[in-house]
This record gives sequence, C-alpha cells and structure tokens, in this order.
Amino acid sequence: MKERMRMEKVAPGGYRKVFELHTYSQENVDPALLELIKVRASMVNGCAFCVDMHSADAIKAGETPRRLFALSAWRESPFFSEQERVALALTDAVTKIGEDGVPDQLWDEARAIWSEKEVADLVMAIIMINAFNRIAITTRRLPEDV
Repeated sequence: MKERMRMEKVAPGGYRKVFELHTYSQENVDPALLELIKVRASMVNGCAFCVDMHSADAIKAGETPRRLFALSAWRESPFFSEQERVALALTDAVTKIGEDGVPDQLWDEARAIWSEKEVADLVMAIIMINAFNRIAITTRRLPEDV
C-alpha cells in the first residue's frame, strides 16, 4: 500500500484545525481515558496508522498491553472500570453513529457519571479521533517506521 498524500502538508490550515481539537481534548479529558478512546475508535474504524500510534502512546503513558489488546473485546473484558466502560460505549456509539444516533440510555449513563461539560468534552474527543481516522484511512497513512 502506498500513501496518497500527507494532509498536513497539502492542506495545513485544515489539518491544523483538527489538531486544535486534539489539543483541546488533551486539555479537557483524563489522559488515560483519552488514550483508550483514541485506540478504541481507531480499532472500530480500522485505522492501522492510528491504532499503531495511539497504542504506542498509551504504553508510553503507562497503559498495559493487556488492556490495549482487550479493547477489541472490551464488553466481555474484566479489565475496565465502569467509567471506562461507559466512555468506550459512547466511543462506539459516536463512531458507528447511524440513523438512531446515540441511545438515550447510554447518554443517561454518561450523564450519571460526568457533568454536562465533561460529556461534551468526551464527545469532542471522540469526534477528534474519528476525524483523524478518516484522514489517515483516506490518505492511506502508514505507521511511521514502515
């Protein structure tokens, strides 16, 4: 597979705007939870570049490989807290969004755990990684050491 382009070089202004959302997410979402969100959404979207990059970032930040591998089957895995499970369910729902959107029950579960602002920040983080996934998949971005 050959990379098609580097979006950050071809459209730096637009890419910078998406990166601003990444910076916002880093400033407003728990770092460990943010890494789980980034890896999970990247898995759901099938973004090899992002799975590779964010898994490495998560391990550097102290995440265990066991939990990262378990993200592919997080619903059946005993390794995640209730808070992480709701964040992962929200990640899946926003990433796979369809006609029915995010279920009310899931939204209510998130709001029972987090404030309105915190839920908004989680949704923005999920939107951010989905945007980067779509950029990387569309342009066939390869992991850095390939």
